[in-house]
Amino acid sequence: MAVTTQREQELLAQVPTGLLIGGNWRDASTGKTFDIEDPATGKTLLSIADASPADGMAALDAAAAAQDSWARTAPRERGEILRRAFDLVTARAEDFALLMTLEMGKPLAEARGEVTYGAEFLRWFSEEAVRATGRYSTSPDGKTRILVNKKPVGPCLLITPWNFPLAMATRKIAPAIAAGCTMVLKPANLTPLTSSLFAAVLEEAGLPKGVLNVVHTSDAQGVTGPLIEDERLRKLSFTGSTPVGRNLLAAAAKNVLRTSMELGGNAPFVVFADADIDAAVAGAMLAKLRNMGEACTAANRFIVHESVAGEFADKFAAKMKSLETARGTEDSSTLGPLIDEKSRTKVHELVTSAIDDGATAVVGGAPVDGPGYFYQATVLTNIAPESRILQEEIFGPVAPIITFDSEDEAVRLANDTEYGLVAYVFTRDLNRGLRIGERLDVGMMGLNAGVVSNAAAPFGGVKQSGLGREGGSEGIEEYLYTQYVGIADPSAS
Repeated sequence: MAVTTQREQELLAQVPTGLLIGGNWRDASTGKTFDIEDPATGKTLLSIADASPADGMAALDAAAAAQDSWARTAPRERGEILRRAFDLVTARAEDFALLMTLEMGKPLAEARGEVTYGAEFLRWFSEEAVRATGRYSTSPDGKTRILVNKKPVGPCLLITPWNFPLAMATRKIAPAIAAGCTMVLKPANLTPLTSSLFAAVLEEAGLPKGVLNVVHTSDAQGVTGPLIEDERLRKLSFTGSTPVGRNLLAAAAKNVLRTSMELGGNAPFVVFADADIDAAVAGAMLAKLRNMGEACTAANRFIVHESVAGEFADKFAAKMKSLETARGTEDSSTLGPLIDEKSRTKVHELVTSAIDDGATAVVGGAPVDGPGYFYQATVLTNIAPESRILQEEIFGPVAPIITFDSEDEAVRLANDTEYGLVAYVFTRDLNRGLRIGERLDVGMMGLNAGVVSNAAAPFGGVKQSGLGREGGSEGIEEYLYTQYVGIADPSAS
């Protein structure tokens, strides 16, 4: 077992290990389980129920059965449930932070930040629940009245990734609850424990049976495929890789499902000659190292003006070199492990390929010896234009730096990707910053800021980074459809 303290053992004992279907925690119908690993040690934390396709269908049955009564539940009550959940998650912040650190690897300080961020979706959508309003108006010709209602789309399948176990769950579940939709949640098989603990908290907050159903499985396609083909399912929300997202979109086309896709990224981090270099380095550390670089929003390509590239690289490398790789529960840890050996191998292949193409490792460039899946914080310069590391999502603590000499070239380099999730721009010239924002093909931009995620703002991308938005006032719209009722002129009778 990876558990090293009594505190960790007590916490894991509180995590439900069964499937949540129709308000009941139960074993998989086959009796099968699978292990959840601590990426810092490679050892097992817990064994949990391994859902079968029959379990997935039972979860959809429960969601479909609960949909009508849940849709008729008063918006204020739905909002109050979310507010109670916010209070409960906040009260148990240390439990959630430690659990995420154990199953995902991030340092405790960062996990605490995710609890704050993830809980905020509960508070935000508790307020949005009562603001899903329609309208009543007279038609232009005066002959009818126009009544527009917002209604819940119906049962939803929510598929969350492993890198933000709490925030990705709350970002999907909270607007679905606020809108009046029931759900089947399929968390990532690498980090399902946080989702299970959160589901238990929602039960405590008063969420009715069947509104949220949780099925974790080692057979994602086998369990979710039949659900997507079922006509009762009306919404699919997925966060994960672009290749998987493409497959899900193709499957969703059969029943014309409402879809939200938050997919991959290849974020440019652009530093102009007039930037505050120290502020840019601080922003780069946030944009690159959140989740050890395992984030779709992570800065992937550092595009720096040639006149300041040397200073930026030196200061950035010094900061990266100072990071301490250790299990996230250790006080000294500022850089946790990658999620598994496969991920670490891919990161190292990208670094090795870049170096083979002529790149220089200013700092780092290799796996860390010992247990767990740690990788050195790495800064690369002299990157060949055709290098894979500039085209693929790195998902690790590796920062390739390239240079530019004009604003047009910076825009061209930043847009030279199939992705369009987020960009970061550092400049003291506000007009330039706004001008660049208008030219970049991205759904979000951080201007002199290394973090853009906020529950009150619409999160999402363009091009092959996805469809739809999560968070903000736009977030609840993904779970509502518009119904128009034409009414005969009441004054004509």
